[in-house]
Amino acid sequence: MSVRVAINGFGTIGKRIADAISKQNDMILVGVFKNRPNYEAYTAYSKGYPIYTSRERAGEFEKRGIPVKGTLEDLLKSVDVVIDATPSKVGESYREIYGKAGVKMIFQGGEKASVADVSFNAIANYEKAIGARSVRVVSCNTTGLVRIISALSKSLKVESVRAYIVRRAADPKEIGRGPINSVVLDPPKIPSHHAEDVKTVLGDIDIVTMAVAVPTTLMHTHMITFRLGEKVTRQRVIDILMETPRIALVSSEQSGITSTAELVEVARDMGRPRSDIYENVVWEESISVSGNEIHMIQAIHQEAIVVPENIDAVRAITSIEKDWRKSVAKTDYSLGVVKAFAKP
Repeated sequence: MSVRVAINGFGTIGKRIADAISKQNDMILVGVFKNRPNYEAYTAYSKGYPIYTSRERAGEFEKRGIPVKGTLEDLLKSVDVVIDATPSKVGESYREIYGKAGVKMIFQGGEKASVADVSFNAIANYEKAIGARSVRVVSCNTTGLVRIISALSKSLKVESVRAYIVRRAADPKEIGRGPINSVVLDPPKIPSHHAEDVKTVLGDIDIVTMAVAVPTTLMHTHMITFRLGEKVTRQRVIDILMETPRIALVSSEQSGITSTAELVEVARDMGRPRSDIYENVVWEESISVSGNEIHMIQAIHQEAIVVPENIDAVRAITSIEKDWRKSVAKTDYSLGVVKAFAKP
């Protein structure tokens, strides 16, 4: 059985999800909905993805040589699931339309948690999303935090988490959002919103997050301290991370990599589409244990990290796969996810 999927929005996240769906043998991308006949619409058309738009905009698409299959309502009649990849705070406005069509809904982390029944991360709470009507795949930073916290919490007694987030100022294509010549408190208050977002997945965990934005477009960086209720060795921490899907280690001693720019270059050299990095990349040398505390630094590619989560969310809400490990393994194999960067 193949699940029929629609995508509303074909920007930074939507186009990546579309490509990922096309690699799954249990999903069919029925079409994408676009509001504007821009270069991304041309990209979708060139890849053979059927284009849908509003009746008012159909003529604009046709004039630019982009055939239109129908409206959003037409698209929703033909699918089981819609993945909303519209800009932040726009998705909720479509919720009623999706509901009337009777389709399952997947939203992104830019929406409030209340937009969906479940805030989702495949490693942490896949089971809660099985058969749900709607889920929200949490944001890039939250996804990265939830993965690493969940990995350690399943094996160790994690009592608290303190995370310091260095955020990219904008995505590479966002010419209207920078550059900035500053370090910007993002936001000024402590904790930042990331802590509350983590709790929508992991529950009442003791977590404090702080964030600043800096003049880069490549990746986010997290510096994290875990306080444990037990003693642990550094090697045990490394073993846990190596056993957890979607967490990859990079050794600066072996590879010389000490920056996000070099990680992106490695992704290019690996042949990753758009230099995408789906994994949490943890610098192995940053992992240290002091008493009952663990410290580490990880990099998060904001453009790609939520892509595999969206694929797993499709399987969960349609119940075509009830075992999270099987879904994650299938998704990761299709996307070429690795456990180590820049290693033979």
